[in-house]
Amino acid sequence: MTPLHFEIKNYTEGTEIEFIDLKVTDLNGRLHHLTLPFSEKTMAMLLNDGIGFDGSSYGFQKVENSDMIMKPDVKTALIDPFRNAPTLSFMTRVFNTDAHNTPYQFDLRNMAEETEKLLGDHGIAAASQWGPELEFYIFHDAQYRSDAKHSFFSIESDEEFLANGYHIANPFDVHDDFRDEATKILEKSGIEVKYHHHEVGNLGQQEIELYFNRLLPTADNIVLGKYILHNLAREKGLFLTFMPKPVYKQAGSGLHLHHYLVDNANANSFFQQGSYANLNETALFYIGGILKHAAALCAFTNPSTNSYKRLVPGVEAPTAINFGQANRASCVRIPRYIKDPQKTRFEYRPPDATANPYIAMSALMLAGIDGVVNKIDPRKEGFGPYEADAFDPNIEIKYLPFSITQSLQSLESDHSFLLRGNIFSEQLVQHWIKIKSDEFNQVSNWPSPIEYSMYFDL
Repeated sequence: MTPLHFEIKNYTEGTEIEFIDLKVTDLNGRLHHLTLPFSEKTMAMLLNDGIGFDGSSYGFQKVENSDMIMKPDVKTALIDPFRNAPTLSFMTRVFNTDAHNTPYQFDLRNMAEETEKLLGDHGIAAASQWGPELEFYIFHDAQYRSDAKHSFFSIESDEEFLANGYHIANPFDVHDDFRDEATKILEKSGIEVKYHHHEVGNLGQQEIELYFNRLLPTADNIVLGKYILHNLAREKGLFLTFMPKPVYKQAGSGLHLHHYLVDNANANSFFQQGSYANLNETALFYIGGILKHAAALCAFTNPSTNSYKRLVPGVEAPTAINFGQANRASCVRIPRYIKDPQKTRFEYRPPDATANPYIAMSALMLAGIDGVVNKIDPRKEGFGPYEADAFDPNIEIKYLPFSITQSLQSLESDHSFLLRGNIFSEQLVQHWIKIKSDEFNQVSNWPSPIEYSMYFDL
């Protein structure tokens, strides 16, 4: 028995596994899966040869050359909590169908690992740590339709009160039991939860924050976390959405990313006692790279048309391209409450959960690496620090793009930092610009309900 076979057999001890489920995200971040009956023979085949699939349907390849192979990543094994039959689930690796079945260059999970390796290649750090905040809304009913004769959405929430919903207590926090149950499932699935609470939106906005992990496991946890939350909501007859702005004049939902680097001894690579916010030069350069490329990064961290209904200046949304302690309107917020040197970090606030986490987090790290390599000092670039009003009219401040088209234009003119280490390619960047431009054109050409209210009777 091979070590891999032993590891799987040991993991499934006491469980009569009936199916194997292989999970992989497409380029947009949607999760797909393929299920096979479980047997030792099938497991050996998957580990050795993998199984073929149509890469064009995932956005990976063109139709005329679309055969690809997926293989299970044994380290991601878990018993799927939402399958009736006992099912062993894996995230996958993607390979080409050439003579040697070489790894696919743009396998999203491979991109994440290769990006993190660049930290060591450039002598910056040994690894990274990421702590994501999952924000979402829960509705008791949601209906929507878009076709030639209908264009509407209708949502209903049992939560409706006048107060700010942040940390609101019972009886107004209707879904605390849902979050409790979700937390237990997440923890059982190996996804550690820091805490959960009601968020600002008073029509059912929630947050579950996860503990720190490396880049690839964190991206996996975001994908699987969304899978678990969507499935639990479906079981309970609820409607859950990670849309950045599902409700007019309600708080938007983000995917804030707390982030720092560590050395080989797992010590924080950003810490320097007594400096600004206890951040050393490496941390400041890293932040400088992210802020310099923030507009282009939006194409990956905020890749939907709906993303820019959340990123509106003048509210708590993080649209100011600057940094500061405790400033939630800034793209980069440095938590002021951090006292432990090991936890010294910053929070990148613009992303939302329409992002593909593998691509978005890889792009963020490449921007940070670019900042360190080129010594981009955010203070000299005019990015702060700003401790006061991030929208002070007396201060010249740059803002994030106001639409996906502006983000794509920024990416078109500023993407050389993504090509470091051949993580991204010119082809991938141009492909991303095309598919997101097509999305914008589809949405912009569609009459919306508000247009009927404004113009129907003219």
